[in-house]
Amino acid sequence: MRIYDTPGVYTERTDAAFRQVSALRTDIAGFVGIAARGPIHTPMPIESWHQFEAYFGGFTGQGYLAYAVRAFFENGGRRCWVVRVASEATSTAAVVLDYIDPSTKTRVPVWRIEAISPGVWGNDIEITVIETHRLQTFTSGRDNTQEYVTVLSSVGLERGSHVRLKQEGTTLTKVVHAVPHERQKRLVWINREVSPLPPYYVPLVGVDLSQKTYIESIEYTILVREAGILTRVYEGLSLIPEHSRYGPSILRPFKLPFQSERLKLPKAPEPIAIVELRDKVSVTEVHPLELRHFDSTGKPDLKNATRFTRTLNGGADGHVALRVQDFVGEPFDSADNDDVQRQKHQGLTALNTIDEVAIVAVPDINIQPRDLPPIAPSPCKPDICLPGPPQPTSPRPRPLGDLPPRFSDEEVYTVQSAMVTQCELLRDRIALLDPPYSAIKDEKLGSAAIRLWRTRFDSKYAALYYPWVKVSDPLRDRRSLTLNIPPSGHVAGQYARTDFEIGVHKAPANVSLEWIQDVTAIVGEAEHGILNPIGINVIKPLPGRGIRIYGARTVSSDQDWRYVNVRRLLMMIEEAVDEAIQWAVFEPNDVFTRTKLALSLRSFLLTLWQGGALAGGNPEEAFYVRCDDSNNPPSERANGKLLAEVGVAPSNPFEFVVFRVGRINNAFEIYEEGLATAQGAL
Repeated sequence: MRIYDTPGVYTERTDAAFRQVSALRTDIAGFVGIAARGPIHTPMPIESWHQFEAYFGGFTGQGYLAYAVRAFFENGGRRCWVVRVASEATSTAAVVLDYIDPSTKTRVPVWRIEAISPGVWGNDIEITVIETHRLQTFTSGRDNTQEYVTVLSSVGLERGSHVRLKQEGTTLTKVVHAVPHERQKRLVWINREVSPLPPYYVPLVGVDLSQKTYIESIEYTILVREAGILTRVYEGLSLIPEHSRYGPSILRPFKLPFQSERLKLPKAPEPIAIVELRDKVSVTEVHPLELRHFDSTGKPDLKNATRFTRTLNGGADGHVALRVQDFVGEPFDSADNDDVQRQKHQGLTALNTIDEVAIVAVPDINIQPRDLPPIAPSPCKPDICLPGPPQPTSPRPRPLGDLPPRFSDEEVYTVQSAMVTQCELLRDRIALLDPPYSAIKDEKLGSAAIRLWRTRFDSKYAALYYPWVKVSDPLRDRRSLTLNIPPSGHVAGQYARTDFEIGVHKAPANVSLEWIQDVTAIVGEAEHGILNPIGINVIKPLPGRGIRIYGARTVSSDQDWRYVNVRRLLMMIEEAVDEAIQWAVFEPNDVFTRTKLALSLRSFLLTLWQGGALAGGNPEEAFYVRCDDSNNPPSERANGKLLAEVGVAPSNPFEFVVFRVGRINNAFEIYEEGLATAQGAL
C-alpha cells in the first residue's frame, strides 16, 4: 500500500473485475497433403485461397490438398493450417553463380540461387542476371592515397559498395570501406585504425593516383520468370555482405520459427532465395560475377558479357517415394532438441504444436494420381517494361512431377487411426474421416464397403462422411469435366460456416454445400436409415435444396457422445476454461479465490446459455457450478488442491455432461463425466 506523507487528495485505481472466460474459435482446420510447392512438414497459416496458391501452388494431378482447401474456403472457412508432405527424395531446383579468379584461372562459386521451396516446380524458374552500374564518378586527381581517393561525387556510395576503377590499360575492382561524409567526397579503401578488417578491404595498388580515374558501381539486377512469365525484378543486389543490399540478406531462404502459431504470413512469398557459397576468409578481392554465355566449343560470348539467362534445375517432388510415415510423422519426447523435433514433426505430427486447430483432415492418403497432359496456355502480349526491345513472352506448360503411389486400405487406416489418436490425446480437435477409394469405386457393393470401414473406428473425436463428392476440375481433360474428391474439405468448411453463423453448438448439417457438382453415390432413404444410426454421415442431393450433409454423428458407440456438435461444444468449453483459469495457480486457496473462480465460470456459462448453446428454460436447468467448502474440504486444500465442478446441459436429448477442473500440484486437470446414463468418468 502506498504511504502518504504530504496532505492532499490522491486517486487510487482498483481493478475489482473478475477474470473473464471467453469462447474460443473452433472453426480453424488443419489439412495435411500433397502440394506443388511450399515448405515441407511445416504448418502454415492460410486465410484465403489466393494465399494458398501463392505459397503452395494451385491444383495438381498429384494431390487432393488444393481441392480440399478450396472447398474449405468456398463453404465458409476463414483460417486453416496447411502441412505439405514429401519424401526424402524431394530436392530444390538451383543454379550456381561464380566468377573466374584471375590468379588461379579457376571458377569460384559465389551465390547459389535456389527456388524458395523444393519441388519440380522450381525447374520452371528462369533467372536473368544483369550487371548494372547505377553510379558513376571520377577521382579529382588530387588528395589521393593508397588508403583513400577523393571523387567528384560520393552520393549513393556506402560502406560495402563494390566499384570498378578504370584507367587507360588498367582495370581494378575494389570494395569501399567507408564514405566519411558526402561533403568530403572521399572513398576510403582501408582504415588501419580499425582491426580486424575483412580481407577484401585492401589498399589501392596499380592505379596512377595523380591521374583521373573513372569509377563505377557494380551491382546486379535479377529478373525471375516462372513458366516464361516475368514475376519478380530484384534491383541493386550487391556481392558484399556489409552492403545494405547484400543479395543473401535481401533474398533469404524461407524459414519459420519452430513455434509459429501466431505467425502472420506476408501476402506473397519470394520465388527464389540466395545462399552464399564464397569463403569470406580466403577472399582478398571481390571479382564481378561471370555473366557470359558460352558456345558449343566452350568459348565465351563476348557480346553478352554483362548479362545471362539460366534455368534452375535439379528440383524433384519425390512423390513416388511417399510413405505412410511421411503423413503420420514420429512421436517425440521432451528430451529431443529442436533439430530432432523438426525431423520428427512430419505430416500430421507437425500439427501437434498448433493449439488453435480444431478440425483435422488428411484427404491425400486416398489419392488417385492422374498423369494429365500439360495444357499449353495462350500467348501473352510483349512486355514493354523489360530492358531492351519488347519481346513476346509465352507461358510454357508447367512441368509435371512424379506421381505418388496409391495407398492400400490398411495404409489409409493407419493414417486415419493416427488422426483419431492425436485428437483423443490432445482433446481439442475432431478428425474428419474420408471413406477409402475402395468404398466408392464399385457401385455394386452399395454401402456395404463403407459399413465395413465404419467398424474399424470407435471414437467420440472423429466423424465419418460418405460418399465422395464431384467438383468442377480446373485441370479438366477430354475424359471428364469433374473430379471425384474426398468430402473432408467441404465438411470442414461447413463446420466453420456453422460456427460463425450460429455457434459451435449447432449441428454442422442441413446446409447447402458450395463448389460441388454431384456426389459419387446416391443414398436412398432405406439405405440412409441404416447408415445414420451407426454413425455414417451421408452427403446427399435433396430436390430443390441442393446437396447437403444429412448427418451429424461421431463414430462413437457411447450414446452420450453420438452428436458432433455436443463433442465440439464440450471441447470448446474445456479448452476455454483451461486457458482462462490459469491465473488461479499459486493464488491463495481461500474463499475469495474460489468465489472469483466460480463467478467467472458462471458468467461464461450464462453467456453460452443465452446464445442457445445450452438447454433449459432457465440458468439453473442449463448448468451449475460448485466451487465451495462442500467439494474443497480442509484436507484437500492442505494438499494444494482446488476443485471446481461444472455441469452443463447441451442442447441435445441427454441431460448433463460434467467435467471436473482440479488443481493438483499447481497444474489443472479436467475430467469429463456423463450423467445421462450414469456411465462414470470418460
